[in-house]
Amino acid sequence: MASFNKVILAGNLTRDPELRYTPKGTAIAKIGLAVNRNYTTETGEKKEEVSFVDVEVWGRQAEVISQYMKKGRPLLVEGRLKQDTWEDKNTKQKVSKLKVVLESFSFIDSNRGDSAGGSPAPSRPAPAGQSAAPAAPEASEGEAPPENDDVPF
Repeated sequence: MASFNKVILAGNLTRDPELRYTPKGTAIAKIGLAVNRNYTTETGEKKEEVSFVDVEVWGRQAEVISQYMKKGRPLLVEGRLKQDTWEDKNTKQKVSKLKVVLESFSFIDSNRGDSAGGSPAPSRPAPAGQSAAPAAPEASEGEAPPENDDVPF
């Protein structure tokens, strides 16, 4: 059976990131994201629906998000869904919660000029081993580069 687990969300942080470290020193940040949906009902009434999503961030990404992001700032996240299940201490009932485990993110510049925010957050660098643009093939000396007049599709 095929399986695909990918989430892409853009929203605003509902609180400042909570940064902690495991005993081995791995950073973990927990953030909340509010994602808004604006729509018009059949009667023409404009409505807004807000979804609140918990996001878990690991490693260096957790430290970067904790350093640059604050409550209310916009963020684009890509990740996967994960369901946590545990037993409630009081009722002994099984409880579960769905969250997003972040795999990558992008800062969304809000251009708000926050006084508390300081300088704007930097854009995310390309992952190690990858350049921002693909390298062009080099032509041999005396040889003209190939012409790509036709687009093959």
